[in-house]
Amino acid sequence: MVTDPIADMLARIRNAHLALHKEVNVPRSKMKASLANILKQEGYVEDVSIDDGGIKITLKYRNGKPAITGLRRVSTPGRRVYVGAGEIPRVQNGLGICILTTSSGVMDGDSAREKRVGGELLCEIW
Repeated sequence: MVTDPIADMLARIRNAHLALHKEVNVPRSKMKASLANILKQEGYVEDVSIDDGGIKITLKYRNGKPAITGLRRVSTPGRRVYVGAGEIPRVQNGLGICILTTSSGVMDGDSAREKRVGGELLCEIW
């Protein structure tokens, strides 16, 4: 039983990158599907396919190096971290992204700043 499914997804992606795998499978949920789609939109993964069995994420490499150099879970089940629209952090001075869950859905930090909404800070990716 997994107590933090988002942290499990991030760990699977991190471990697959370290092992230089082409793809990784993650159990399906709406939240993880939204996270995977944001990673695809921002160019951190090649492709995301969602079916009944789960989510298949095709990883992206540049010159043999992973496109994702770091992942960090910010808000955990034991410690929720909420930020306002003006408090959304810039990850690695703008080179990375943060992902939030807001009243308008799951979105990256730039979109949340644009819409002027805050929410729970899920993770940071660079």
